[in-house]
Amino acid sequence: MIKQLMEKIDKTKAPICVGLDPMLSYIPEHVTRKSFEQFGETLEGAADAIWQFNREIIDCVYDLIPSVKPQIAMYEQFGLEGLKVYKKTVDYCHGKGLLVIGDAKRGDIGSTSAAYATGHLGKVQVGSKVYSGFDTDFLTVNPYLGTDGVKPFVDVCRKEDKGLFVLVKTSNPSSGEFQDQLIEGRPLYELVAEKVVQWGDEAMDGDYSDVGAVVGATYPEMSRVLRKLMPHTYFLVPGYGAQGGTAEDLKYCFNADGFGAVVNSSRGIIAAYKKEAYQRFGPEHFGDASRQAVKDMVEDINRVR
Repeated sequence: MIKQLMEKIDKTKAPICVGLDPMLSYIPEHVTRKSFEQFGETLEGAADAIWQFNREIIDCVYDLIPSVKPQIAMYEQFGLEGLKVYKKTVDYCHGKGLLVIGDAKRGDIGSTSAAYATGHLGKVQVGSKVYSGFDTDFLTVNPYLGTDGVKPFVDVCRKEDKGLFVLVKTSNPSSGEFQDQLIEGRPLYELVAEKVVQWGDEAMDGDYSDVGAVVGATYPEMSRVLRKLMPHTYFLVPGYGAQGGTAEDLKYCFNADGFGAVVNSSRGIIAAYKKEAYQRFGPEHFGDASRQAVKDMVEDINRVR
């Protein structure tokens, strides 16, 4: 699967993914008004507004990018109606030729991880029939429970040609409370990185593994160390833009071949029309603002790639 992502990155010249993490506050009033008129101020109405918002953005940017990353929590907050839109969004993106990174950060004891892996990446047997659940191409995974919590995901990836991004060094301010703690003189995130490499050795797809790592753009010196520890691991890089990460902070995430990282931006793209730089588009043309924000992000990152 990582080969497919690299091929799409090479074709678009855009090592990015757009985070489809919609909040109602991001959605222009004319969109929510129309959904509420049809469904009322209900969970169904909120979910429909999110769907209309997502579809417009996807239609405006799909030809510029290789991948998207919907964060499932933004859909789960609206219950079953939200999850229906999550699945609808995944399918719509696939129809546009995009790879989908499901940002769910799953990870539990072995049997539970196996069920998560089946639901998000694999296939489930129902009597004589087989179905795909959410059917994302990649999934973010929490490694806190160790190998027996991650191996079921790796097994499904190998069987179904799917991929993972395992949390290694995240972009949030308090990540260091655990991730930076020293164990025999080394920070925990380095030990997790070495484990990710071991897991990834079982799922190589050319020069890179289908088992990737989440490495935040907000800690560039740490990404420099991790790039050396993980030369054949693809990085999913959050933290660019709204969280403070810059293109200069990203340069250590890439390898000399120009590959090795896919950089995420969520509200910096989907809510671009709210930013001063794109206010000229106005709420009525929020999708066009997102398109311009994608173009600007790609140009910015390719300076250091």
